[in-house]
Amino acid sequence: MSARVVIGDLLDQKVDVIVNAWNRNLIPWWLLLPQGVSGAIKRRAGIRPFQELRRYGVLPLGGAATTFAGRLPYKAIIHVAGIGHTWTSSETSIRTSVRSALDEAIENGFRSIAFPLIGAGTGGLTPSRVEEIIVDEIDRHEFEGECLVVRYEKE
Repeated sequence: MSARVVIGDLLDQKVDVIVNAWNRNLIPWWLLLPQGVSGAIKRRAGIRPFQELRRYGVLPLGGAATTFAGRLPYKAIIHVAGIGHTWTSSETSIRTSVRSALDEAIENGFRSIAFPLIGAGTGGLTPSRVEEIIVDEIDRHEFEGECLVVRYEKE
């Protein structure tokens, strides 16, 4: 399945599941002031998905964990560890995160998924480079559902 890039807000996409660009889950969510995608998810979904995420413990870099979607209209949220302990991302961490998220989608029977630009912003890579990496990795994967890569733009 080929990825489709869209401009907009991740939380407005009509998909089964969204991906949260998270960290390795080492620091408890309540000690962090989530920014970007995670901050938007926390504001609209509430804290329950992040409380549930704690049961997974520390995620390997590029790992993924699926939680309840809170007050959001999705079947779930897939949280990926796209940035490491030094708050940076790499091509490898992004590719592994995309593969892990798609594997979770297949395992849970989700037919559509929306990705933010994992590793852009806080992670330090440019949005155009991150988009290129994510699209390429989606194109390599066997997931047969709909894949959106969402480039955030304020309305």
